[in-house]
Amino acid sequence: MSTPLRFAPAPESGAALSALARGVQGSVILKIAAEIRAMKARGEDVCNLTVGDFDPAFFPIPGSLDEEIRKALSSGQTNYPASDGILPLREAISAYYHRELQLDYPVDGILVTAGARPLLYGIYRTLLDPGDVVLYPVPSWNNDHYVHLSGARAVEIPVHASSNFFPTAERLAPHLGNARLLVLNSPANPTGTVIAPEELKKLGELVLAENRHRAWRGRRPLYLLYDQVYWTLTFGGAVHATPVGLLPDLAPYTILLDAISKSFCATGLRVGWGLMPPVIRSRMADILGHVGAWAPKPEQVATAAFLGRADAIGAFQAGMKRGIKERLDLLYDGFAAMRAAGLPVYVVEPQGAIYLSVKIGLVGKSHRGNPLRTNEDVRELILREAGFGIVPFQAFGLKEESGWFRISVGSVSVDDIRSALPRVRAVIEEAAGT
Repeated sequence: MSTPLRFAPAPESGAALSALARGVQGSVILKIAAEIRAMKARGEDVCNLTVGDFDPAFFPIPGSLDEEIRKALSSGQTNYPASDGILPLREAISAYYHRELQLDYPVDGILVTAGARPLLYGIYRTLLDPGDVVLYPVPSWNNDHYVHLSGARAVEIPVHASSNFFPTAERLAPHLGNARLLVLNSPANPTGTVIAPEELKKLGELVLAENRHRAWRGRRPLYLLYDQVYWTLTFGGAVHATPVGLLPDLAPYTILLDAISKSFCATGLRVGWGLMPPVIRSRMADILGHVGAWAPKPEQVATAAFLGRADAIGAFQAGMKRGIKERLDLLYDGFAAMRAAGLPVYVVEPQGAIYLSVKIGLVGKSHRGNPLRTNEDVRELILREAGFGIVPFQAFGLKEESGWFRISVGSVSVDDIRSALPRVRAVIEEAAGT
């Protein structure tokens, strides 16, 4: 017979916890996802456009990657890997970047981890002391949380559709002198927009000028963290560029982040990598080694083999992009038609990643006598009345109640989208009073 365990209730002040634990915030997206799971358990019809993931029923991993994982498992590749990434994988990443992006990184500048998320955390912990300034746009993914976890000081730059949701050189320039780290992401989560190469070059030139000035004064350099995990997913006229590809002199000050998660629909396989100056890589490898953030060995072995297959990668990504673009276009056309009909809606044309930015201008209006004061009120209305799950930009650090939402298309079918859009339109029409 088991013994029941009794736990005293936690003090209201949270005195049993550290200051870090008391201050950390949970994921808004996971909270919304739990709400949607409960609705589906009740049998409600929900078009879930919240999670930045892929449903394998629509977007399975590449067949040859699957085969290589099974082969690695059956051959006994189940022991500890090298904590910084097995050598064959780091060599394969170096060759992959040479082939696809014309960048030549040495293997001792490549760090492999369990997806790109540990790398983001690792960069904050490796480069920033408490109180150091990190500069990033909002909305952006998880920077506000990493600021808290590292004790850094954030300088947030609100960005808008008028600048394609990227900071301009003019907006950033006054803040660079005090910053230790600048964080950019393109194609961007949550906006699905892609920074223009000429704009990225301007930002890179600012970083170079700042570091020339700091070298003369003997100050620590400013680093650029460039998250490009969605770089293979661009659409229309959007072109992906890297800071070091545009300005090779940026290499000593730049960290690139990448992973198989979004390039190969392999979010659960947990293989990511960073490319960076070797001196940073060696210290970050030590930090993350203590965390145990290495990628599983079978997946590392399989990824090393798969990255060398240019034809298989090209064929897979062509099909993957067609499926994503079809869903993005359906949503774009649906919201554009609402705007054309006079509804308070604005949508940004698909550019990259698996996301669409949509503005639903219902804040300040009401629905059946219930006021809509915030983006969260609008989100709840759209979910409750239309079964349409979306994420407000507040989940990505934006403070303004401006009506912007992220829509993610990796886990829904085309039929789900087609059936949901009329429901969404009906709710917006009613709330807008048209």
